[in-house]
Amino acid sequence: MDTGSWTRGIGLAGLALLAGCGQAPPVALGTLEWDRITVPAPAAEVIATVEVREGQQVKAGAVLMQLDPARGDAQFAAAQADTVRAQAQLEELKIGPRQEQIAQAEAQLAALRAQSAEASAYYRRVQPLARQRLIAAAELDRARAAAGNAEASVRAAEQAWLELVHGSRAQDIAQGQAAADAAQAQQVVQGVNLQKLQLRAPRDGVVDALPYRQGDQAPIGAPLAVMLVGERPYARVYLPQPLRLQVKVGQAAQVHLEGQGAALKGHVRSIRSEPSFTPYYALTGDDVARLSYLAEIEVDDAADMQKLPAGMPVQVSF
Repeated sequence: MDTGSWTRGIGLAGLALLAGCGQAPPVALGTLEWDRITVPAPAAEVIATVEVREGQQVKAGAVLMQLDPARGDAQFAAAQADTVRAQAQLEELKIGPRQEQIAQAEAQLAALRAQSAEASAYYRRVQPLARQRLIAAAELDRARAAAGNAEASVRAAEQAWLELVHGSRAQDIAQGQAAADAAQAQQVVQGVNLQKLQLRAPRDGVVDALPYRQGDQAPIGAPLAVMLVGERPYARVYLPQPLRLQVKVGQAAQVHLEGQGAALKGHVRSIRSEPSFTPYYALTGDDVARLSYLAEIEVDDAADMQKLPAGMPVQVSF
């Protein structure tokens, strides 16, 4: 081998060593995400109408879909009727008995007093006859019992008449007020439940998914709509164990989107303390057996931020 060939071989080997020493900066892999919120089914009712489509931008309060309100309307009407009945009963307690009821009680009391006087007079008449043994002892006992019963009936009628005269007790009015308040509260609850059958967007955002369609009957709590909300997206990435020691919350980061040349500026907003296994798309080389830590990198202000799609693969460097 001549000297020139040997020199060129040494040079190529040196370049290879230098290239091996120049490692790329460590990166974390993940996806671009937005905060997600779900709109659950408030009742197991049939979806009557769907007012939005997936990918549509909506404002807070916009109607997303309408569930069948037939059952809710009936329950609200029943609650209204209960409220009216409870209010009427309360007013009746406050006003007290009618004058006709008091007059009827007075007349009944007068009749019973007359009957009592007659029974007492008869008992007094038969007492001398019983002592002279002109009547049987059983007849005397019947007269005594009749007089006692008539007197007891008079006392009961007097108490009933006094109850009407004095009117409702404060405790009865308080119970009536409590019953009316409970009925009113139940009406409010049924009204709220009826309003919930018209699903509205809780925040400004984008409709990401509509798992159910018109005519479906989802169970209670099932996600009827999934929305992407927030002012800016964030990158959800997995930090390998060696990189975890170098990254701190608040640290600046560069978010590289697949297919976009310029990197987006961001900062680390959170890092999970519990490790997880490396995701399948990062299982390369020495990372196979390593744990990783889930981190969220918030993207700072950028042009057309609202157009950045969720789920896009990203690489984050620090």
